[in-house]
Amino acid sequence: MRKNDEQFSRKKRLRIDRIILVLVILYIIISGISMLLSQFKHSETDNHNDIKQSFLKIDALSEDYKVEVLPDKKISIAVIGDIMCHNTQFKDAYSNGQYDFSYVFDDIKEKIEYADLAIGNLETTFAGSEVGYSSYPTFNTPEHLATDLKELGIDVLSTVNNHCLDKGYKGIENTINELDKVGIVHTGTYSSEEKSNEITIKEVKDMKIAILAYTYGTNGIPIPSDKKYCVNLIDKEKIVADLKKAKELKPDLIIAIMHWGSEYQTSPNSEQQELADLLFKNGVNIILGSHPHVLQKMEKREIILEDGTKNEGFIIYSLGNFMSGQVKSGTKQSVILNINLTKSGKNNTISIDSVNYTPIYTFKGTHYRLLDIQKTIDNYNNGNTTYSKDTISLLRNELEQIKNRLGNITE
Repeated sequence: MRKNDEQFSRKKRLRIDRIILVLVILYIIISGISMLLSQFKHSETDNHNDIKQSFLKIDALSEDYKVEVLPDKKISIAVIGDIMCHNTQFKDAYSNGQYDFSYVFDDIKEKIEYADLAIGNLETTFAGSEVGYSSYPTFNTPEHLATDLKELGIDVLSTVNNHCLDKGYKGIENTINELDKVGIVHTGTYSSEEKSNEITIKEVKDMKIAILAYTYGTNGIPIPSDKKYCVNLIDKEKIVADLKKAKELKPDLIIAIMHWGSEYQTSPNSEQQELADLLFKNGVNIILGSHPHVLQKMEKREIILEDGTKNEGFIIYSLGNFMSGQVKSGTKQSVILNINLTKSGKNNTISIDSVNYTPIYTFKGTHYRLLDIQKTIDNYNNGNTTYSKDTISLLRNELEQIKNRLGNITE
């Protein structure tokens, strides 16, 4: 009996052990399945988050590369020709122990004041009274002219031309200092090598304008051997290098002021035309010519850029004299040139909206005056003038010559 009981007990324990083993195995299996399900759920969540983050990154990238159409930029530019000062002029401007040229500009001031940017060519020096004021062939003008030009509204002057070294390197330094005092931006001559390596930039109405200037020579006056930087001579390699440097600054507009051509010739020569092509090809938008002392033609150009887009360019080969004591034919007539342009916010191209001009004449009566020719004629016709019939006849002839030289106004 005891033996049977023992066998039964062993069988019972064996069954219990088997049941426990099965339960353990089931527990392990269920735990494993649970862990796998949990990992899958987390993995699925992570994948979802990864996908979500990827889309967010794509959205961010698309925002970065989205092309924003900026507003167009518009600007009006007034340009005058050679600013000279012969002894007849500075003697005329002397009164009560001081010089004052402001009266010369009374009739034409409003034509310059309105512009967003006014540019000219200073063809004299402000070397200082201690070296003596002088006229042709080596110019040195009373410094007050700088103040009067600033009050006229002139913003930028080219200081590089065949007379820039008339009073040597010291004359260049003093001229620059006088312009700095009155707040006129200048380019083309420099008082340090560091300054000569900089591109002149003028900020106007949210437009960044690069302005460069060059001259054909200095009337045989040698540039100091240790200061070759002080004068920008016309050199094709230098011009191309300077324009490359200018474009790296990403200006909205590039203007080149060129002292070139043949004196008293009313048509541009082949060198002027070749240089104009070079300038336009290398990114210049507007070319302003000086030196001949008489007017030469102007024209619009279509410029095809490297990426195939088209820009509009403008050139006037010579603006003649703005103010001078010269008396040769054509040297008393000039224009105040007005250029209105737009830079597209869509594709950054330049369009010349309109070009017009005010014909002016240097008249010497009791004093020197710059006359708005058409306004003076109109006043005479309306019986409101102090000028004689002969003077008005002269002005009509000058007006006709100017229109024949420059052609129709470009609208």
